[in-house]
Amino acid sequence: MPTTTIAEHTVFYLDHQSENASYPPLVLVHGAGGSRHDWPQGLQELPNTRVLTVDLPGHADSPGLGCPSTLAYAEVICGLLDDHSIDAAIIAGHSMGGAIAQEIAINMPDRAAGIILVGTGSKLAVDPTLPQRIVDDPPTAVDWLTDWSWGTDVTDAMKNEGRQRLLSVAPTVLQGDYRACMGFDARPYLEQISVPTLVLGSDADHMVPLKFSVTLAERIPNAQLVTLQGAGHNFPLERPAAVINAIATWLAATWSS
Repeated sequence: MPTTTIAEHTVFYLDHQSENASYPPLVLVHGAGGSRHDWPQGLQELPNTRVLTVDLPGHADSPGLGCPSTLAYAEVICGLLDDHSIDAAIIAGHSMGGAIAQEIAINMPDRAAGIILVGTGSKLAVDPTLPQRIVDDPPTAVDWLTDWSWGTDVTDAMKNEGRQRLLSVAPTVLQGDYRACMGFDARPYLEQISVPTLVLGSDADHMVPLKFSVTLAERIPNAQLVTLQGAGHNFPLERPAAVINAIATWLAATWSS
């Protein structure tokens, strides 16, 4: 399996190569308790694009512990770029992954050729009781997260698959992710983001409401907002064609020769 060692972490990733890559490499970063499986396959294998899809430390096929902050996760992503001799990449992040993308754009701006912020915000609202509930009663906490993460037109099979993926994450790692989310706040720095930015949000996302995406698009210079209709927080899996089309269209428009 393709893994690399970054500091004390062993990180699993997929590397979709393209001989005719038209854009900087695209790195897909999942959210709290997630994995590479939270991204649609068509995006992981986007034509004419080199795509690296990551399991963050402690998630899916990346063993060990998670990171204590979104900044620490950002440093892992930059370590992956170093390992592949990539100077700068387009960082796409869903939910907590979007916070990680913002950390890179703000604190390591030379490593971000662009960012794609998917179902995320400059400050992530987390129920303050959630981290403790995750370790006290993991199945009940995961049931709650599942209810909040999916739209109304999703099949029970899809919901159950997502629930099983969350249950496979160590409760201490999942707890740490939500503590990392609680500690993230990019609001004072959004105007400093100078790279091309695409913001994707959904009007039926209950976990990160659309207003968070609107704020990102309004405050990040030259950001573009695409709004999806009727999908929940996991809209990359609920509306894969729309997400892939929005990203492919933005890439072509932003890096057209």
